[in-house]
This record gives sequence, structure tokens and C-alpha cells, in this order.
Amino acid sequence: MGSAVARSLLSSGAEIVTYLEGRSSATKERAVAAGIRDVDITTMLDADIILSIVPPSQALAVADYVATAMRSRNSVGIYIDCNAISPQTMTKVAERFGAGGPKVLDGCIIGGPPMPGKCGPRVYISGGANKVVPILVDYGLDARVLDGDIGASSALKMCYAGINKGLTGLATAMILAAAKSGADQALMAELAESQSQLLAKFSTTIADMYPKAYRWVAEMQEIAEFLGEDDPGAEIFWGMAGVFDYMAADQSSDGNMAATLSRMLEQRPTDGSINRYDALSNGNFDQGSKGPDSVPSARNTDDRDELEDRLESGFPASDPASTTFTGIPERTRT
Repeated sequence: MGSAVARSLLSSGAEIVTYLEGRSSATKERAVAAGIRDVDITTMLDADIILSIVPPSQALAVADYVATAMRSRNSVGIYIDCNAISPQTMTKVAERFGAGGPKVLDGCIIGGPPMPGKCGPRVYISGGANKVVPILVDYGLDARVLDGDIGASSALKMCYAGINKGLTGLATAMILAAAKSGADQALMAELAESQSQLLAKFSTTIADMYPKAYRWVAEMQEIAEFLGEDDPGAEIFWGMAGVFDYMAADQSSDGNMAATLSRMLEQRPTDGSINRYDALSNGNFDQGSKGPDSVPSARNTDDRDELEDRLESGFPASDPASTTFTGIPERTRT
């Protein structure tokens, strides 16, 4: 994301520099490919606007380093944290710079990395961004002022990412469970029939997730912290952090889980798959459960009128699921 945003700004005439000391070789290669100039920290601090775009687990460390360097030079630039962090963490970022220091703004990026010919992503900035947003817009970013103080943009990011990436994590967990339990073919056939739009989404988002899973672990933890200990939804995102940690470990080893997911997502219904017509042959769903005694289906009795009526009306809704509440013992989180 960082290199892509930099490339977009460069293409609109902005001068872009970065400080790559201690960064990975992959990061350095991306910077070179994007045409970003690598400079020392002192030169970087001469920039009018500093955008922090790093994995969420590194947001505070970067803020610490830059704030210390800016204070030592009495820098008056603008620091915009664009990372996927909670409002609580964003408050800590702002505290690193102190009152009366460089102006700190709260930003969030929603959407994929900018690409030629495609719109987005959208960069929302809160905390008093009325002057800086027009500058970023002039240089080609879809930047938007978000009303509110420090934390408003971070809250937006947490809510959006919780829905978007949370769905990816949920699908990952349950598709792997289907593969483990032998329900894989039936699940993929049913998703193709009743949830085709979701399946199309997962076919893209799950595959895109593999190399990013390690970054999403901290992001899910940030969402859990954002929700707070008293919100039962927080437990969902501690679990999501575990799902993405599992996938990150898979990427570092043999990639078996990713291969399983990809294979299943490539499946499409075949002549032998479960579909509505076949299901009608396997039992009369609208008659209720008949136990071990089979019920003649419309197809078996060659009742075409009845069969057409069923196909037209669809199946009745299933019985409501029962609700259970499970106490989850407290655990230490790091």
C-alpha cells in the first residue's frame, strides 16, 4: 500500500522521499520500483507531510521514532497516521508527539492499493484536516475530510475492516472446517447456488489474503481492543486474529491450508453436485421429518405439476436455531 500510494503521488507531480533504514529487502525493492527516493531521516523530516503506512503492529514504533526525530529538529511538518489501528492506539500515537509539537492527524485507507485506471482507495482524515486534504487531492489521492477528532478515522477503519476482513476470516475458517469434515463438495455446491455473490467475493478475497495474513493478525487484535472487553463481539476478533495467524504460519511453511482453500474455491457445481432439483428427489422437505421412512418425491412419482410448483416457490425456511450462551474464561492477551 505504501509504495502504491507513493507511486500515485509521484505520477501527479509530488516529490516523494522515504527512510528505509532497517526495512526488508522486499520493501526496498518496491520503493526502487516505484521510483521513491531513499534519504536519511534528517532529509525526510523536511517533508511538508509525512504519511505513516506500515503494518498496524509497527504503528507505535514508527510514531515513537519519528516524533523523537521531529522534536530534536523542531520540525513543523504534518504527521498523518494512515494505519489500521484502533482509536485507543491512535490516541497513543498522538501522545508521542506531545502538545504543541508537530500536527498529528488520524487517517485511514479503505480500498486496495491505487492502480492506474482504477478509482481509490479512499483516504479519510480526521482531527482537523481541512487544509491538508485539498493538497492530497491535488496530487491525485481520493482524500476526504472526516468530521471528528483524533480517533474518528480509526473508528471508521475498525468498523469497515471488521466487516470486510471479518467475512474473509469467517469464510476461511468454515471452508477449512468443511474440508476437514468431508462436507467440502456439498458446501461449495450450496454456496454456488444460494450465495453466489458471496462465493465470488471469497474467491478473490481469500486468495488475496494469503500473503497479507501476517499483517491482519494485529489488525484483528486492534478491532478487538476497539470493541472493548465488555463487548462480546471482541471475542470474535480475538478468534479472527488466530485464524489469520494460522494462515500466516501456513504461508511460512508448506502452504497446505492455502492450497486446500484454493482448490475448494475453484470447485463449481457439476452434474453430480447437490442442487435444488436433486434435493427434491432425496425427500419431501415440505412434509416435515419422516424419520427412516422414505417419502416419495415429486420426481419419483412423475408429478410434474407438483415439481414445478416446488421449484417455483422454493423451500420453506428452516426451523429457528436454538441459542446457547457459553462462558469463555479470561485469558492473558499480548
